[in-house]
Amino acid sequence: MCLIDDDGTSIWSRKVANDEQAILEAIDHVAGLAEQSVWAVDVTGTMSGLLLALLAAHGHRVRYAPGRIVNRMATAYRGEAKTDARDAYVMAETLRHRGDLTEVDVPSELVTQLQLLVTHRADLVADRVRMVNRLRDVLLGYFPTLERAFDYSHNHGAS
Repeated sequence: MCLIDDDGTSIWSRKVANDEQAILEAIDHVAGLAEQSVWAVDVTGTMSGLLLALLAAHGHRVRYAPGRIVNRMATAYRGEAKTDARDAYVMAETLRHRGDLTEVDVPSELVTQLQLLVTHRADLVADRVRMVNRLRDVLLGYFPTLERAFDYSHNHGAS
């Protein structure tokens, strides 16, 4: 993600994982840096569903910058080869220069479905944590030596 001002100066640039918490932190950070912001995306399908739903839920405007336009705009900027940071900057510049980019409208149904899925996932994670804690409690009650012998520093859960 890249935030630029009206003059094209990069204010903030960061790689953000496609994760709800990471995206929410980025949205909050950008909202703290800019009084008003418009977001640009070059993908509007399933791959960007989480980002679009979170932006819509927080009242942000989003415009669609087709990949072919961004690709053509990229030739105008000198510098390093294709990178995510450069692509984000070129998309922001494309949005700044082109007033004809289509506004992305996220249907409220999608936001509702996504909220339900996220809530369900949070419930499943909480249930798993409770189950693991109960199992550890039982094991500790019957086999206290096993608890002391197990090294939790190398176990980060399911991958």
